[in-house]
Amino acid sequence: MDANLVKRVSFAAVAIPLALAIVWLGGWPLVVLVSIVCTLGVRELYDLAGKQGIKPAYAIGIATAALIPPAVYVTLTRVDLSIAPWWPYIGACWIILLLCWLLATRAPTEKPLPAAAVTLFGVLYAGALPAFVVTIRHGSHGLASWQGTWLVFFPLVVIWICDTAAMFGGRAIGGPKLAPSVSPGKTRSGAISGVIGGLVVVPLFVFLFFRPAGMMLPWAMLFGIALVISFLGQLGDLAESLFKREVGVKDSSMLIPGHGGMLDRFDSLYIALPLTALGYRLFGII
Repeated sequence: MDANLVKRVSFAAVAIPLALAIVWLGGWPLVVLVSIVCTLGVRELYDLAGKQGIKPAYAIGIATAALIPPAVYVTLTRVDLSIAPWWPYIGACWIILLLCWLLATRAPTEKPLPAAAVTLFGVLYAGALPAFVVTIRHGSHGLASWQGTWLVFFPLVVIWICDTAAMFGGRAIGGPKLAPSVSPGKTRSGAISGVIGGLVVVPLFVFLFFRPAGMMLPWAMLFGIALVISFLGQLGDLAESLFKREVGVKDSSMLIPGHGGMLDRFDSLYIALPLTALGYRLFGII
């Protein structure tokens, strides 16, 4: 077992039980955890842009990312204080604030347009997409719920197994590269192995977790979600590799032992979480 894999396993042995406990509890502990994930991801993305001479609005972007999960939670759980009708107005005021920041801090020679674009993209990509964890967990379940927990962990496990199967399948089978200009190590055989691995998760998860929790979910929905996120999640991995390839770095940061940065760990989940939430929504689960 190589040293990097040892680090990954060691980190997972600590992180997974902790994440399981927080997701089970839900509520504000989960919101705080997701906010941390969002802010760290946004910061890493802004750091990548900085290597290209682009200086996003760190304070505005990171603060916004931190506030998105609490806003989602309040919208889901406090009907009397729901902010849903105010989202368009909040978004408009946010854009105006960003424009004011640009005028006050950026000269025409300091790439104001890329700075604004990266600031907004960072908030939407690394800030808003992980917040779908809160939507999945509290879309139909309250605090201390195993049913809500397993709804969250289903896409997580599918992506974890997909990534692992893709890595070992690619190494064992080899063959044509998937996207050699973006990620030279990934192969088409690995991608297919990843999708197969993601689909295998479905019956295992049903009998080990969903059924014991009293959840009789449609098989078609679960296989459909697993298929879509196993495939498109790998595209999320490639998209993040594209960003890193542009600036010439291997990892977005050295935050997580064996994994790199928050972007490296969540690249596939940025795609999988909203798509899973959409699937649950379409079938009336949340």
